[in-house]
Amino acid sequence: MDNNMEIDAARSPEPHHLSPTTDPGSIPTLDGWIENLMSCKQLAEEDVRRLCDRAREVLQEESNVQPVKCPVTVCGDIHGQFHDLMELFRIGGPNPDTNYLFMGDYVDRGYYSVETVTLLVCLKIRYPQRITILRGNHESRQITQVYGFYDECLRKYGNANVWKYFTDLFDYLPLTALIENQIFCLHGGLSPSIDTLDNIRSLDRIQEVPHEGPMCDLLWSDPDDRCGWGISPRGAGYTFGQDISEAFNHNNGLTLVARAHQLVMEGYNWSQDRNVVTIFSGMDAVANHDLLGVANRISYLPAPNYCYRCGNQAAIMEIDEHLKYTFLIRARVRENPWSRGGSWDLEQAYRKGDLPG
Repeated sequence: MDNNMEIDAARSPEPHHLSPTTDPGSIPTLDGWIENLMSCKQLAEEDVRRLCDRAREVLQEESNVQPVKCPVTVCGDIHGQFHDLMELFRIGGPNPDTNYLFMGDYVDRGYYSVETVTLLVCLKIRYPQRITILRGNHESRQITQVYGFYDECLRKYGNANVWKYFTDLFDYLPLTALIENQIFCLHGGLSPSIDTLDNIRSLDRIQEVPHEGPMCDLLWSDPDDRCGWGISPRGAGYTFGQDISEAFNHNNGLTLVARAHQLVMEGYNWSQDRNVVTIFSGMDAVANHDLLGVANRISYLPAPNYCYRCGNQAAIMEIDEHLKYTFLIRARVRENPWSRGGSWDLEQAYRKGDLPG
């Protein structure tokens, strides 16, 4: 990460625009876009439109349960923290040298949602077999109007066109992925309306995230210490117990459910007797709990004030050809907490093991 790129949380960064370019399907064009985006320079509005049009053609060919091969590195929420994404690529390896699976929530909360989601979409077009990007509950028109992405697009482009291009594209993102027929990956969690992976394959995903039903549950649900299904405090989805995840994994021949959606202080968290793992990849995240009910009630308001920073670690999960995993964990410690734009030390820890099952 470029230490000089850290910004004072009290102000927004100045946008960096590029002039419109040519065919988004050409390799030189995509490589040029990626090079500039890696420097946190946003694309011109017309290029974003072309990019999203091309990405829609790629994504509509993918399944609701997109198959993924090992080796692959699995990542959780990023939430517009572009420089953490750059550090993720530095530690995990650049795409396409490393295969990546991102489990949603690319936008909102952070200051660089535009650059973050644009880069990931560019990489998806450039290396479609090397990166999988799933839909999170924040890849939604309603949620992004409350939690920051809509306002960021207005600030950086002067209108809502780029927001519309991306939110229209979000409808095409796959809902889940399946690594080597054994590890089921999704943003949120399980649904009482879904018993098998074929139930998911039959869903019509080309729509705004509904307020209820199986598609909503996949993006909003959370594991819980209590058995059975429970009412989610988020106002959408459900809580599900160990009995639910065990039955789902057994019935579908799975060894693990990997998901994101919840901030975990150590970057990852095993739960439900290792039937479920939660991964969070944005470091020092904003403490702000997703509430669909809040979005329903205040969707006409600007994004809420960002709350205190949590000081959480971030993690990614590398899975090799033999389905052995390695968690790469990052923690950031400021040398001088009173300085602005100060340097950050990165601490890495590696925890290895075989996947359960």
